[in-house]
Amino acid sequence: MQILFLALGLVLIVEGLAYALAPSLVERMLEALQTLPEAARRNLGLLALALGVVLVWLGRGVCM
Repeated sequence: MQILFLALGLVLIVEGLAYALAPSLVERMLEALQTLPEAARRNLGLLALALGVVLVWLGRGVCM
């Protein structure tokens, strides 16, 4: 459970930094995402999910 809270906290830190430091860039990125077809957005999401799993797996292997 501790790792879950740590991961969630790190996600919120990164998201918060993006909105705090470059809110207009976030808005432009969201507009650009709207122009992509749904399949492309889904593929980007799956790629991000896979990359996240790999990073967590590598991090757990290094830290344990």
